[in-house]
Amino acid sequence: MTKPVYLSALLSLSLGLFVALPFTTASSTAEAKSDKTQTEPLPLEILKEFTDAFASIKTDYVEQVDDKTILKNAIKGMMSGLDPHSSYLDEKSFKHLKEGTTGEFGGLGIEVGMEDGLIKVISPIDDTPAQRAGVLAGDLIFRIDGKPVKEMELDDAVKMMRGKPGSKIKLSIIREDSDGPVNITIERAIIKVKSVKFRLLEKDFAYLRISSFQSRTAEQLKKALKSLVKKNNKRVLKGLILDLRNNPGGVLNGSVDVSDTFLDSGLIVYTRGRIKDSELRFSATRGDALKGAPIVVLVNGGSASASEIVAGALQDHRRAIIMGSDTFGKGSVQTIKPLTKTTAIKLTTARYYTPSGRSIQAEGITPDIKLANISLETKKDNDFAQIKEADLKGHLEHKMDKHHNGSGKKTKKSDSKKTKNSDKKSDDDKDYALHEALNLLKGIDILNQSKTAK
Repeated sequence: MTKPVYLSALLSLSLGLFVALPFTTASSTAEAKSDKTQTEPLPLEILKEFTDAFASIKTDYVEQVDDKTILKNAIKGMMSGLDPHSSYLDEKSFKHLKEGTTGEFGGLGIEVGMEDGLIKVISPIDDTPAQRAGVLAGDLIFRIDGKPVKEMELDDAVKMMRGKPGSKIKLSIIREDSDGPVNITIERAIIKVKSVKFRLLEKDFAYLRISSFQSRTAEQLKKALKSLVKKNNKRVLKGLILDLRNNPGGVLNGSVDVSDTFLDSGLIVYTRGRIKDSELRFSATRGDALKGAPIVVLVNGGSASASEIVAGALQDHRRAIIMGSDTFGKGSVQTIKPLTKTTAIKLTTARYYTPSGRSIQAEGITPDIKLANISLETKKDNDFAQIKEADLKGHLEHKMDKHHNGSGKKTKKSDSKKTKNSDKKSDDDKDYALHEALNLLKGIDILNQSKTAK
């Protein structure tokens, strides 16, 4: 099996592929060149090859091709030959990229990559057509509307999946736990990503999910925390679960600002590259929105890039406990460098490192507490459910003690109905990681109370 190669989806935001890579923007003339680049002589032999090839295409190719098309294709070839994440952005792609970073774009709502010649779903984005249709992280797309994608370029496959909102597309998928191909029909739509979702799980403990990192994510996060405190009868939270599972990343500054929300001081992330302008350091400013309350960060294999910056920073500063499975391992920074008013290149210019100097590239963040990717179902469907006396064969039937004062009253039908409804399983009850994270926060709170009592 060949080594998986994951490509940035920045070229295909019209499909709904969210930015999985932290990036910055820069002017094409603002970067300082290295001394080696300035003094190294031009490779004249290779330049001659290029001009000869150009001339042959102009005169001998079976169909006439204009100069502009040949040169644009040459730029695309230069970029694709560097690494999986560098690419040329034409007018349409550049426009979609700008739309994607603000949280609204058209398409399916999936982040994809290439693996073994097939299109692999890294993660579906929350509340998008792909997620609602049942597309899962890890799915391998082998046909698009009946056409095979084997050995097809990612960008070409993405173009096939583009279309007008309201139009439908059929994806044929290979899924690990399925006996045969899975066919899913999805209706394209305008994707409006709601970056932050939150709710109070119970008194003093809250849940907050970030599905992607956009330019306004930190602002939405701070508003959410204020709202949670208000819902908690204006009491400071005793614990927070920050869910970054299947978060494919996004804007670098968004992840820095989110980390800063929970840190009082210290380095958040730094980058290193060949040129001086690529060496950046981001540090926290004073003020922890949770005032030191414990945080559990949930991650998995779909947590990439900007998500890993947040998890790595909070882990290194011992500000949060990271729980789940190893993250994706995307640790390079892409800079968007405009070529004209409507076109640009996306160029890998640096690697990023956590405060302790760890490079996440191809390694990912290892959780403090590892969890299997399972769900808690009812006891009939799940081995984790506790066996009770009533489950044992031949158990004694329940009977009320008629001789005990007040205990022989029959339960009212309305009370019985109420109990039945309260036992109904919610999505939270099936989420094993969320269940474990909440238990951990409660345990930390009990220990803190014991220390205070002493």
